Amino acid sequence: MPLPAPFEALRLPVIAAPMFIVSNPALVIAQVKSGIVGSFPALNARPASQLDEWLHEISEGTQGSAVPFAVNLIVHKTNTRLEQDLETCRKWRVPMIITSLGARPDVNAAVHEWGGIVLHDVIDDAFARKAIEKGADGLIAVAAGAGGHAGVQSPFALMQEIRSWFDGLVALSGAIACGRSILAAQAMGADFAYVGTPWIATPEANAVEGYKQAIVDGRASDIVNSNLFTGVHGNYLRASIAAAGMDPDNLPQGDPSIMNFGSGGNMDAKAWRDIWGAGQGIGAIRTVEPVSARVDGLALQYERAIADLAERTGAKQSA
Repeated sequence: MPLPAPFEALRLPVIAAPMFIVSNPALVIAQVKSGIVGSFPALNARPASQLDEWLHEISEGTQGSAVPFAVNLIVHKTNTRLEQDLETCRKWRVPMIITSLGARPDVNAAVHEWGGIVLHDVIDDAFARKAIEKGADGLIAVAAGAGGHAGVQSPFALMQEIRSWFDGLVALSGAIACGRSILAAQAMGADFAYVGTPWIATPEANAVEGYKQAIVDGRASDIVNSNLFTGVHGNYLRASIAAAGMDPDNLPQGDPSIMNFGSGGNMDAKAWRDIWGAGQGIGAIRTVEPVSARVDGLALQYERAIADLAERTGAKQSA
């Protein structure tokens, strides 16, 4: 299926995932200017009035670019800012809204009124069906290995179930940190790769230097999955958990009923900020470099992966 007009100008089929604390206007602007969809969580703008300022800055900073940006809205009942943030997004006619933790027909309808697109993130086929039934335009399939809040299913299983009935827009998330993985996401049926962790290790990201260096130094074995910190299972850097005085291998279970993504949920705010999210793809990230350079590298890897795949499949067909 041809992609909608907002995506025709993309250099790579990539949506940059919104990351709590890390994603800010500088990062989003750099992502859009480099030819990929940039995004950030509305809750990163604090106080709520700052969201208007951020959208003004991003709109000015990306003026003239045909590449869209997105705002992530937590639609769970614990987000007391949802209505206010939605109205601010309406004011700026945000081209894409990414919704998380609950599918809301009223939110979808509101975004459609100003001409925006809604993608809803899901961790299994049942949630995917509910999201589309409630009016989402597309899906973000969050598979095992994704940074921050993550699913537990293999991307192969998740994509084959979704594509058995849905032919609309799908982005695939889960340990995607190199050009070869972007192509693999497309091979599994995704329209886009949903990429988060590589952007942490950039000058534009709102992350302390220790966090950025931990991404560079890390491997998949350094990732710990836990629901302690927000009540929802997610992937985090082992070293940051240990530095906060906890045993990464013996974490207690979090309480899913105490979800509060603005102040830390099951943890006090300072401790939550010190727990660093990351996906299992960090082994591909070897330097801290500007977003533009990272996109250049991904594009080169992607092109080489296409050529390599053509050679491999061509050789097999001629054998």
